[in-house]
Amino acid sequence: MSLWLLLIPVISAFIGWFTNWIAIKMLFHPKEPKKILGITFHGIFPKRQQQFAEKLGKLVSNELLSFKDIEEKITKKENVDKILPQIEAHIDNFLRTKLSDTFPMLSMFIGDKTINQMKGAFMSELQLIFPDVLKKYMGNLQKDLDLEKIVTEKVQGFSSDKLETILNDIMKKEFKFVEIIGGVLGFIIGLLQVLLTVLTN
Repeated sequence: MSLWLLLIPVISAFIGWFTNWIAIKMLFHPKEPKKILGITFHGIFPKRQQQFAEKLGKLVSNELLSFKDIEEKITKKENVDKILPQIEAHIDNFLRTKLSDTFPMLSMFIGDKTINQMKGAFMSELQLIFPDVLKKYMGNLQKDLDLEKIVTEKVQGFSSDKLETILNDIMKKEFKFVEIIGGVLGFIIGLLQVLLTVLTN
């Protein structure tokens, strides 16, 4: 068997790997449109960065981080209950220290029993109104804070280098796999070529 026939699978493997490597590079390069022989070349991600940013903004605001989901989490009873001990400590400090500092005469008529009764009344009321207060706050926050716009503007503002780094960090293994698959398929095609050549001679 000729040495050239043996080299065919190796050359085919290299071509398969190289074409896939070029295809991956062309996702990001050239970063600016370049005309070669009348054909404009522009990396897919730099070319589509605005559309990518808009889609990502919609995805984040509608699916991943909607205000409705945040509101449900924050106003859940178990989450509200986690905040209440801190509020209770502040109320206790106010009734025992700040109130007596502001109104020294009043502290003479307010003992522990009265303070505990007042604190209990405040906490009972807070437990009732806190979820509604948080819902109203989230409603106002949603008007002021446009998540879709923030994400879209952030991604649009990424430099091409930063976008390439982020996507490479996320998909490094997948890109490497595509390159290897190209080499493997090229090698198999080369073997088939050798086999067909041998059988037809």
